[in-house]
Amino acid sequence: MVPAATADHLRMMEMMYWVYGGVAAVALVFFAGIRVVRPTGRGLVERLGKYRRLAMPGVNWVMPLVDRMFLVNITETMVNAEPQEIITNDNLNARVDAQVYFKVKSDEESVKSSQYQVFDYRYQIVVPANTELVNIIGDMAGLLPIGRGGPAPVSQTLHARANDLPSALADAVHHLRHA
Repeated sequence: MVPAATADHLRMMEMMYWVYGGVAAVALVFFAGIRVVRPTGRGLVERLGKYRRLAMPGVNWVMPLVDRMFLVNITETMVNAEPQEIITNDNLNARVDAQVYFKVKSDEESVKSSQYQVFDYRYQIVVPANTELVNIIGDMAGLLPIGRGGPAPVSQTLHARANDLPSALADAVHHLRHA
């Protein structure tokens, strides 16, 4: 037979194991939910697949196994547009190779739109920008005047027509690398 003092001691030890185990489980859940958002990004937090909130830079906490965070880069991004062969109005052949610079604005609506309103926002910016660039150059006559400095007229025309681009490309800047 076990003395009463020993039985009470065993019950107390068992209860302490449960308390320590519970504290460890709570700490594990807490630390598993910590997410860090860098100053160059924003986070979209979804709970069970539905948008819940925008996570700003710094330390954020999401409920593990219930919440998910998708990070969106808001810095300026450069994407190479696919090179294309074109024929200008005066029947000159030209090869257009450009880069498109763009960025997602940091406000909540822009970050949400970049993920939820289009399948691939990078593709949906680059393709219309490349098409517009080809149209601008294709409409030009005398694309590369010999001995007069190369693609300067193209650059001037691009900057002059930048305001005519679709609203999705309002912040995009085109740099002509080779014509």
